[in-house]
Amino acid sequence: MKTVLGRDDLATAARSAVRATGTDLERLDVRPVHKASRGFVNEGDVDLCEVAVVTLLQAVAHGKPVVLLPVTTLGRHQHQTLITCGELTVDDIEGRTVGVRSWSQTTGVWLRGFLGEQYGVDLRNVDWVVYEDGHVDGHQDPDWVKRAPEGARLRTDFLEGRLDFGIMGNETPAMDIIHTAVPDASDVAQQWALTKGFAPVNHVVGVTESAAREHSTAVCAAYDAMRATIPPTGPVDFAPVGFEALRGPVALAAQYALEQGVLPRPVAFDELVAGTCAALGVEPARLGG
Repeated sequence: MKTVLGRDDLATAARSAVRATGTDLERLDVRPVHKASRGFVNEGDVDLCEVAVVTLLQAVAHGKPVVLLPVTTLGRHQHQTLITCGELTVDDIEGRTVGVRSWSQTTGVWLRGFLGEQYGVDLRNVDWVVYEDGHVDGHQDPDWVKRAPEGARLRTDFLEGRLDFGIMGNETPAMDIIHTAVPDASDVAQQWALTKGFAPVNHVVGVTESAAREHSTAVCAAYDAMRATIPPTGPVDFAPVGFEALRGPVALAAQYALEQGVLPRPVAFDELVAGTCAALGVEPARLGG
């Protein structure tokens, strides 16, 4: 089996556990990990892969043979990812230009969900600009989303003033002129998570259906090892493991994605559970359900 996992501790634990079942697990060095997503969901060239949760949801919606292994490898607050320069705030966003790397980028899906849910923003009244395709073949962005010219770069357009806002995570430039558009973003994000009972989930683990069927014991062993490696955090868990722990954040991500035209059809969380259990030949309780 082949795997792409960004965290060394999870990769080491999974490899040891899988090898104990008599199956070899080769870790591929792909950085950043999202660059492995396209090959994983469309070609199945990785068996067990860290993947953005929205990419996994899109893959299932488009009938790609992948399933969810309910392990969170990255969770974080997201309100701070809407950035701007000058005096603009989130209240000014309608009628303005906003750039995001890809329409199906998970950070963007979460942030746009907040805009509609908390700030009453009509997403169609925003001038959205995207710079890359998503990872899942067959997806098409909504017709009210504009593609940047060939060769354009989100960071450059933002810093040179062609965008009023940008949605950026780890790639946010460290410059004094840049600030979050949501006032008191950290406090707002913390209160949102406390109210919901969960934090936004960014990355989870996906498995190809073929690997799940052929190597069920090994995949379950990898799940057990990763679960033992990830301690719960509180008062809100940023790395939930198990079906029930992931139900809230994944279901909401799916709702936001459907509302934004990221998914072509609804993807219920129980559909994900059923797909995983059928492929592995286990009951939901085996994976925290």
